[in-house]
Amino acid sequence: MNETQTTQNPLGFKSIPSLLRSFAIPSIIATLVSSLYNIVDQVFIGQGVGYLGNSATNVSYPLTTICLALSLLIGIGSASRFSLCLGAGEQEKAEQVVGNSICMMLLSGIVYAVLIEIFLHPMLTAFGATSENMAYAATYSRIIALGMPFQIVTTSMSSLIRADGSPKYSMTCMLIGAVLNTILDPIFIFVFNLGVAGAAWATIIGQFFSFLAAIAYVRRFKSVRLERENLRLSLKESLQTASLGMSNSLNQVAITLVQIVMNNSLTYYGARTIYGEDIPLASCGIVMKTNAILLAFFIGLSQGSQPIVGFNYGAGQYPRVRKTYRLAITCSFVISTIGFILFQFFPYQIISLFGKGDALYYEFAIHFMRTFLFMVIVNGVQLISSNFFAAIGKPVKGLLLSMTRQVFFLIPLILILPLFFGIDGVLYAGPVADGIAFLVSVLLISLEMKKMRSMEKAEN
Repeated sequence: MNETQTTQNPLGFKSIPSLLRSFAIPSIIATLVSSLYNIVDQVFIGQGVGYLGNSATNVSYPLTTICLALSLLIGIGSASRFSLCLGAGEQEKAEQVVGNSICMMLLSGIVYAVLIEIFLHPMLTAFGATSENMAYAATYSRIIALGMPFQIVTTSMSSLIRADGSPKYSMTCMLIGAVLNTILDPIFIFVFNLGVAGAAWATIIGQFFSFLAAIAYVRRFKSVRLERENLRLSLKESLQTASLGMSNSLNQVAITLVQIVMNNSLTYYGARTIYGEDIPLASCGIVMKTNAILLAFFIGLSQGSQPIVGFNYGAGQYPRVRKTYRLAITCSFVISTIGFILFQFFPYQIISLFGKGDALYYEFAIHFMRTFLFMVIVNGVQLISSNFFAAIGKPVKGLLLSMTRQVFFLIPLILILPLFFGIDGVLYAGPVADGIAFLVSVLLISLEMKKMRSMEKAEN
């Protein structure tokens, strides 16, 4: 254990509930704000354009989840390494981590935006676009692609800013963009009659100002002092950062794959029912983005606990590591219980926020929400646990756990269950995958906690 670091840094001695509260609440707010970009667009598009506009934003949503995957790869990976270096007293190494990650953010954002512009139509077709919503989806996607570099830098920097002990500044960066987006959305859609294009322009204007706030922090780091020579892109450093951010990143990639498989399954089986192709697509978009609000709490909890877990694990303070994990899981159960009640008992009220539709639309959307989100009460365990492994420098276990729900269980179930239950099989896949992923998470975490106790005894 590095005694100097643990006595000087509050992460090493301050009470766990106080630390988690100060780090997790701003992180939750920041993550909620990030989720609200798409949700606010969906609400105003639903009111101004209709359910075809909603189905179009659902088709383009995988572009956003891929953007988030890149952001988490860099942000969580660099923040985890940063916290571990600070806990071990490796100041110079921490500076290299930050400088390299900034270069990674800028390069990946530009490359991703260019790729979207070049391959937009093939991508939207693969994501499940129909002949009726393709025009809307292409218009919306081509514009939001311009804001991807801003989004990647802002989200990645937010993780580093939190790890540096400034969770409120991290939250502020995200709030700036969300407030602007919320103000500009109705102006561009209803006053200027720009439709989905207006929603897209509102989004990237908000992202740009969030980006400016995040970049301004580069000169304000408290734990390290960045010099120009730190701002270098190193393949070795990048691979090490990516290894720790991989589990969170691939979880988002898996969500993208799920979205693609689900969109195509819903259009295929929906065409064989009275609902057609676009009602299931629009319903799926609403349910997924509503669930994203609940997931934002879990992501915020896991990101808020990451600096505490990483620092104390690096310093060898294992009881504090275990206490942080237990408290985060307890909070997740309280939040998920509230989510379960809302999704099961108030689905109509939630769906109505996203615009009007006919009786068939409401019938399917309500059934979708109640069925697919039936096991949300345990969803926080898998997400927090996978991030926990990344925080303690064990990316392989984190990667394995992050893949359980999406890749190992959900995608196969989406493909198999509809063969027996039709379009309902797509909906049943959600709660079945959630339950299995929860059991796997409990097993892996139990083994890790047992190993940690053995390490603690050996050191003592």
